[in-house]
Amino acid sequence: MGVKTAEFHYDLPDGAVAQTPIEPRDASRLLVVKGMEDHRFADLPGLLHEGDVVVVNRTRVRRARLIGSKHPTGGRVEILLLAPLGDGRWDALVRPARRLRAGTEVRFEGVEGRLESDPDGGRAVVMLGADGDDLEGAIERAGEVPLPPYFTGELSDPERYQTVFAADPGSAAAPTAGLHFTAGVLRGLAERAIPVVAVDLEIGLDTFRPISSDEVEGHAMHTERYRVSGEVVAAVEESRARGGRVVAVGTTVVRALESAASAGALRAADGSTGLFITPGYPFRVVDVLITNFHLPSSSLIVLVAAFMGEGWRPLYEEALRRGYRFLSFGDAMLVER
Repeated sequence: MGVKTAEFHYDLPDGAVAQTPIEPRDASRLLVVKGMEDHRFADLPGLLHEGDVVVVNRTRVRRARLIGSKHPTGGRVEILLLAPLGDGRWDALVRPARRLRAGTEVRFEGVEGRLESDPDGGRAVVMLGADGDDLEGAIERAGEVPLPPYFTGELSDPERYQTVFAADPGSAAAPTAGLHFTAGVLRGLAERAIPVVAVDLEIGLDTFRPISSDEVEGHAMHTERYRVSGEVVAAVEESRARGGRVVAVGTTVVRALESAASAGALRAADGSTGLFITPGYPFRVVDVLITNFHLPSSSLIVLVAAFMGEGWRPLYEEALRRGYRFLSFGDAMLVER
């Protein structure tokens, strides 16, 4: 018998879901699990050890929400780009799925498309083209930053859903643990000689969705592109030599680092990963995890449970009792393995 998905459910009140980003970013709360201490994220440099290395995900959220019209009828069409498949083809969510079929032509500002498959659960393959050869640039001009479906608040500045170290666009969602960082936090880490290095993992929406199978083992993780550079490997090895710890900022960093160490030792890697971390997983790289509070019955909760054990549930219950804010624009926690 496998592990029941119901074991990773908890009751999340609507009022606990953050609907307003905290300003400044590092004013968000940070629950240090060891000792159950309440802090602000601005305290992070003083909570880590000299010799530690902090690893972040520098992916940038693509302006992947395209709103346009069917050709020639003019009916409204919305497409959310999930991941490129090559040669202009994209894995995408389309609306209204009931009225769209393979061969449907759609037009956006500077971008034209055609459905290559019938929508299955709203999901389809879409062929896109742009005026000129710069499709990625055309998408950035025509699209909107997609916000999480559970976020119903207002975001006056789309950059608030990007980390301060975001680089090349490639994700359908933000690496939310990184949203708490500010120039001040990065400066504080530098002053304590705690290096910050970056991996790339292009986040797909499937990462955040609840597990639909009765047993965790029945859940299929969709693959995501990732890259761990030689610079990251060197920084981790140097930290280890100093007796320091590897501090992963977010579950996506955990998956990138552990994927790059799948053969046993951390190596530079550039490829795709479908790694699903479940209880019993032998962590090879990550010692400390900084992460937000996640959706019930999601693969992210399962990863947290794998990292910290059965204590995840009383921790979440206590965080709710103390009024911590959950999900993408919520607060964070720091837990040692």
